[in-house]
Amino acid sequence: MSDCIFCKIANKEIDSKIVYEDESAVAFRDLSPQAPEHILIIPKKHIGGVNELTGGDAALMGHIMAEALPKLAKDLNIAESGYRVVINSGEDGQQTVKHLHVHLIGGRKMTWPPG
Repeated sequence: MSDCIFCKIANKEIDSKIVYEDESAVAFRDLSPQAPEHILIIPKKHIGGVNELTGGDAALMGHIMAEALPKLAKDLNIAESGYRVVINSGEDGQQTVKHLHVHLIGGRKMTWPPG
């Protein structure tokens, strides 16, 4: 999608602090971090949000959740101490960018409820 900021980051049209990239996903530091480590992991393919996922996206999301995310947690030294994984969906869920993204948040003790 031509006007999507996350697509522009994935396509390297906008500079970002990329910490991970492979053929199907890219991860970069959040501009408003909520913890010492706050990374956004996005599919390179534009998917507007959770409600736009199809069965054909299962392998992509499995890759992000089972491969990219654990590798990042290990690389950031938060895999053992723990971290939070968040996907916001829709306006009430506080999804502010309409491109599916997974928040990896760690480096401090998380509290509950988050807000």
